[in-house]
Amino acid sequence: MISDSKIALFTVALLLLSAAALPATQAGAQAQDTDYIIGSKDLLTISVFEVPELNITVRVSEDGTIALPLLGIVKVAGLNRLQLEQDLARRLEKSYLKNAQVTVFIKEYQSQRVSVMGAVKNAGTYELIGRMTLLQILSQAGGLSGEAGDRIVVIRQYADGTSASLIIDIEELMVKGTAKFNIPLQAGDIVNVPVERFMDVFVFGQVNNPGQIKMKMTTPATLLRAIAQAGGFTERARKGAVLITRREDGKEKKIKVNVKQILGGRRPDFELQANDVVYVKESVL
Repeated sequence: MISDSKIALFTVALLLLSAAALPATQAGAQAQDTDYIIGSKDLLTISVFEVPELNITVRVSEDGTIALPLLGIVKVAGLNRLQLEQDLARRLEKSYLKNAQVTVFIKEYQSQRVSVMGAVKNAGTYELIGRMTLLQILSQAGGLSGEAGDRIVVIRQYADGTSASLIIDIEELMVKGTAKFNIPLQAGDIVNVPVERFMDVFVFGQVNNPGQIKMKMTTPATLLRAIAQAGGFTERARKGAVLITRREDGKEKKIKVNVKQILGGRRPDFELQANDVVYVKESVL
């Protein structure tokens, strides 16, 4: 789980972005920029000046075409708004009109969408209008929830049928502001913010804050991490004989660990399991 301070920093970042990244519901006419590429399922409103019978609202078919009066079937997928206006004007001027003035309005963006799921406030599918980055989409999704872990996974499908998972470190993205982590998104991307999972461990004895602690399961739950979360050793801690009690198959098992050796690099850190009880003895002076 990310800390409250990190969430606060993230909120500030999203507020700074809000002027540059309007939510899709507010973008409306302002978002009719030339970056958006028309595709299947988009809903277009087409109007021709002083020719009301040519005004039509039509949805792009799966094969990327639309059917228009006089012009018949027209391929529109792969064009932006201005390119389509110019193409339709040329077609009309060729056989029907002089100086045709065509306006295309993208009423619904359906072909260029990104899915956002997991530990965000408003999971769902969002329109990808123009060049949008990871932070901008997270802003539209209301930002991260308090259950967010330490990373974001972006699943991307490629034209050849392959896919890849891009791992984004949340601290690098929102605390350090590392630009390379604020990646531009592509149509069809799935942005997943995994919900952090925890396990309970109990630490007693010569530590500064004894009691139950919750440890992340996305990273190894080690003995040193548990002691650190419990406030660290007291001055009277006996580091050479830390006792761990564990239940396995209904039986109680005692494990003695020399933390001095771990701190000295002479042995690896000990990995804990859920509900382990760690007891740090008092040193004998």
